[in-house]
Amino acid sequence: MPVMTEILQDHMPRDMVEARALPGIQPLDLTAWLRVDEAYAAQMAHRRHLIATRRADVYWQDLTAADAAREVLSEALKHLPPLGFEVSGQMCRCPDGAVVDLTGEAPLVVLGQILQEDICLMEKRGDTHVLTAAILCFPASWRLREKVGRPLIAIHDTVAEYDDAIARRVQRLFDGVQVGRPLWRYNRLWYDNPELFQPRSASEPRRIAPGQAEAAYQRAERQSLVRLPQTGAVVFSIHTYVVKRSAE
Repeated sequence: MPVMTEILQDHMPRDMVEARALPGIQPLDLTAWLRVDEAYAAQMAHRRHLIATRRADVYWQDLTAADAAREVLSEALKHLPPLGFEVSGQMCRCPDGAVVDLTGEAPLVVLGQILQEDICLMEKRGDTHVLTAAILCFPASWRLREKVGRPLIAIHDTVAEYDDAIARRVQRLFDGVQVGRPLWRYNRLWYDNPELFQPRSASEPRRIAPGQAEAAYQRAERQSLVRLPQTGAVVFSIHTYVVKRSAE
């Protein structure tokens, strides 16, 4: 387990500082989908520890999502060499020196030990997209087990602003994501500690309000939407940054 201060970034990436916060949405170059930053080693140590000790809390997959899970692993591996990974046969050597067996675990569990990004798979079921699988090591005040298997509007049922109009807009967004033309957006949240694993039940919301003066850390999520070419599933990936307030 890393010391929690090791997971901190010195600053937010420039593109996130300059971009519009939610609900802004922008096109993303597919080659920039995944990232490795200065907190990689510490964050990955934390992720691997959570996967080893809290798997039921950070991983879930519906049986129907097997094809999409295999495809997202295959697609992600194509983007790793320029980021400092060595992919050879059934093994992947990560920038921190860890070697991950690409066949020894479920595909999303493998990705969870390689990528800083959390990965959620959203697949069309009827008229809406449903969360069919996820590796979620760094939840920002939500609990995976309460969201799995649920459609978009039900996933956001605790968000007061998420009304029917916004639900329709978000569904159109998921329907409109095209293969090879991903999208991204970001949000910012204030927290009183830098811990990345912060699952909370919808019945026990966090106390720190956005921008509250005593919150010492700003947590930001770079959220990307990528359409898989074969299964058509939408990959909702989340790269999390945490900086001290004084580092703004």
